[in-house]
Amino acid sequence: MKFNEKLREVRIEKGLTQNSVAQLLGVSKSCYAGYEQGYREPDIKTLKKLCNILGVSSDFLLDL
Repeated sequence: MKFNEKLREVRIEKGLTQNSVAQLLGVSKSCYAGYEQGYREPDIKTLKKLCNILGVSSDFLLDL
């Protein structure tokens, strides 16, 4: 499974909206939506924040 697919799946499992995750990350909703749609990739700092927000490891999100 690709990063963007896992990201979306975990967010939905946690009961979060794209808007709420974007606010917690400090990015716009369209920026976050780009991560889930696969046309944007977060930098390392943002990836760490995503992992903390979603309660998963980077290895899981990156399918390592």
